[in-house]
Amino acid sequence: MATEKIICAGFGGQGVMSMGQLMTYAGMLEDKEVSWLPSYGPEMRGGTANCSVIVSDTPVGSPIITNDATTAIVMNLPSLIKFEKDVVSGGKIFVNSSLIDQKIEREDIEAYYIPANEIALELGNAKVANMVMLGAYLEVTKTVKTDSVLEAFKKVFGPSKEKFIPLNKEALEKGAAAVKK
Repeated sequence: MATEKIICAGFGGQGVMSMGQLMTYAGMLEDKEVSWLPSYGPEMRGGTANCSVIVSDTPVGSPIITNDATTAIVMNLPSLIKFEKDVVSGGKIFVNSSLIDQKIEREDIEAYYIPANEIALELGNAKVANMVMLGAYLEVTKTVKTDSVLEAFKKVFGPSKEKFIPLNKEALEKGAAAVKK
């Protein structure tokens, strides 16, 4: 695997921080080296939020990702505009096509367009759009296993939220299916 440097970004409330935390915890469960660095805009809900996640086979030197992300997962247009340039040539970008109707401008990175909000609504819960995106990302990159993410879910959200694991598992599977076509 080497090192995956992922930027997760979107509006506050879209679950970008939890997406990052789940990947980080899943990496820890798989004995990988990890870091998670949150960054909030001045507004909480509705403002932009992003986090930098590094999952690696070797020790992580710095949690900061500057112009060298291997992947960006963007949930809204401001995030696409802000972070598309930070993905390395040959990297990947996962775009929530439910909220972003434009295509990426670069031709040197792979783009995946996932209608995450529509898929989440089909599952009956708009809040799992982030898990749909995460499922798509994991299907393409295999950075961590889906089972590890579901195990991490218990640690990130606690026992009271374990009843949501089946829904989140389905969201991960639907996201994976969206990029298999």
